[in-house]
Amino acid sequence: MSYFVDKKGYYGEFGGAFIPEMLYPNVKELEDNYLKIMQEPSFQKEFQELLKEYVGRPTPLYFAKRLSEKYQTKIYLKREDLCHTGAHKINNTIGQILVAKKLGKTRVIAETGAGQHGVATATVCALMGIECVVYMGEIDIARQAPNVARMKMLGAKVVPALSGSRTLKDATNEAIRDWINNPVNTHYIIGSVVGPHPYPDMVARFQSVISEEIKKQLLEKEQTENPDYVIACVGGGSNAAGAFYHYLDEEKVNLIAVEAAGLGIHSGESAATSILGKEGVIHGSKTLLMQSEDGQITEPYSISAGLDYPGIGPLHAHLYRSKRAEFISITDAEAMKAGLELCELEGIIPAIESAHALAVFNMKKFKESDVVVLNLSGRGDKDLDTYVKYFKL
Repeated sequence: MSYFVDKKGYYGEFGGAFIPEMLYPNVKELEDNYLKIMQEPSFQKEFQELLKEYVGRPTPLYFAKRLSEKYQTKIYLKREDLCHTGAHKINNTIGQILVAKKLGKTRVIAETGAGQHGVATATVCALMGIECVVYMGEIDIARQAPNVARMKMLGAKVVPALSGSRTLKDATNEAIRDWINNPVNTHYIIGSVVGPHPYPDMVARFQSVISEEIKKQLLEKEQTENPDYVIACVGGGSNAAGAFYHYLDEEKVNLIAVEAAGLGIHSGESAATSILGKEGVIHGSKTLLMQSEDGQITEPYSISAGLDYPGIGPLHAHLYRSKRAEFISITDAEAMKAGLELCELEGIIPAIESAHALAVFNMKKFKESDVVVLNLSGRGDKDLDTYVKYFKL
């Protein structure tokens, strides 16, 4: 079985490009050119230099000694929180802005939930001198105020999405509308492994630097490239796609994808897409999607602004359906407790998205000899207000 995209843009039965006719030229231009551009030596040279000199890669693979002692296993944290801008999102935006430049685009749009992708997009647009518009749900604008301020300081225009749940799904709708209206000069930088083909594959390839580095770093630390487990949180799923990418065909490496159960999987206030989702189309791809009996998209909920998306990327839907990855759902309370525990044991404040992944250690027992790599996808600066209110600090 293949876990990579096929020529038609599918992962197993999931993926494809379900798009309005007016978007077809934009998506086709990207599909025809993205692999050619990414394989050009000049592109790779600039991309690798920026990852090293601007983003600060490679990020450390840190052995979490006290966390490991508590859970009686070997826990390594892949420190994506140490990337410039505070999360893995910058890996993809650097790649996509270089693609946009090669395609002659002069304007960039993006959607964002937690704000990290918005900040990363605004950052690379400032770096390249390209106009930037970021769509963000009104609710997310309120709960991620520091990131909104960053985007504005970096010169981006932040446009609130006022429809629906006023979160990530609605911001994505607004961005797609903009792209339909501005097809010639605008590139849409999607922040996750979602959307029509070729976006899920392109984003996964740019994020695959994460697992590429893990292999080299583990070889040095454990004399093997392959851990027993790789754990990552999944909303749309770009950090997980990057952490899993070079292990997809390594069947001995167990992959664990962690979703947000909100107030409980069946509480009606959840984003546990793999369990609650049925096949459907959202934002241009066929995937697993939370929906009502008559196919209307159900509003997701999570305390984490980056995980309350009603679908998952088609790659992850395929990993779930094929049982290649184990999916675990974590509640708000479990995630917040795990986030605080990392602060107290290791002196690292994680993004609440990453805290969901950390909560797995309270749900699942690992062997003492297991080597467990957890992708710490972002830092918690953006979530301090949520932490403060939750714990009444």
